[in-house]
Amino acid sequence: MFRRIGKKKTPLPPPLTPAARLRLLSPKRQEIIRPALERPRAFVLLSVRAMAHLLKTDPATMVRIVRGMQFESYREFQHYLHELSIAHATSLDTMQTGADRKFTLSRQTRASLDQDLKNLNRLIRTFDGERIANLTRRLYSARRIVVIGGDLASHLVRFLEHHLMILDLPISCATTAAEVVHKVRFVGKKDLVIAISFRRGLRQTVEGVHLAHDRNAYCVGVTDTYVSPLARECDEVFLASVESTSFGASYAAPVALVNAILAACGQYRRPQTLAILKEIAEEQRKGFRWYTV
Repeated sequence: MFRRIGKKKTPLPPPLTPAARLRLLSPKRQEIIRPALERPRAFVLLSVRAMAHLLKTDPATMVRIVRGMQFESYREFQHYLHELSIAHATSLDTMQTGADRKFTLSRQTRASLDQDLKNLNRLIRTFDGERIANLTRRLYSARRIVVIGGDLASHLVRFLEHHLMILDLPISCATTAAEVVHKVRFVGKKDLVIAISFRRGLRQTVEGVHLAHDRNAYCVGVTDTYVSPLARECDEVFLASVESTSFGASYAAPVALVNAILAACGQYRRPQTLAILKEIAEEQRKGFRWYTV
């Protein structure tokens, strides 16, 4: 999240958590609005009048509650609910709200590809090459790089580790709770930690990056919504949607983001990269790993 000042960008403060928003209200108003924050998907599309009716209050009180939670407008509150609905989405939610169940299987598969394209287009619209360039410089100057993520995100972690290892960068990954604890214990202000987690955020990843930040490491998050806990714990965050029409998360956009980072790393010190790749080329042509007809 960034705001422009002239031609420069400065980071915006991370949004308050739903619990922090609630604490800004009186106990009575907390109980009125709590259902919307706990079940945002059911409220996100409602007008102020419809929401007030569902919460058994009046529109004027609804507006005062929204302003009391430090939203400038009801529209901004709706946007916040939308982000919360992304963060709290389950496989059941995405399956039920995805492509029409009456579609044929061929149309269902096309709908999946269309959603991937939407995710990629969203990434392209918000893409900032200068931020990727700055991250690349940090990757090359870091004493130690630790990439953390678990469950499905562990595949992205391994993918990034594999390629940066080829470039001889000091990278290691942590995909289990124990690895996160022990690898993050030794980071400091000269180190870089990249945390990858989507929706509500995996506990081991969020707590790991919190610990790394306390140790003054520079922390970068890769997630899909600005209300992610990674937005509160990291120095900067890159967003890539994982919205899907089916029960699984779509990693088309996150993979594209990682590919962009790797492309920048490959070009940053091009002569050094080419020298490394010349050595690798021989193994790729004749190495024992490769099947020969």
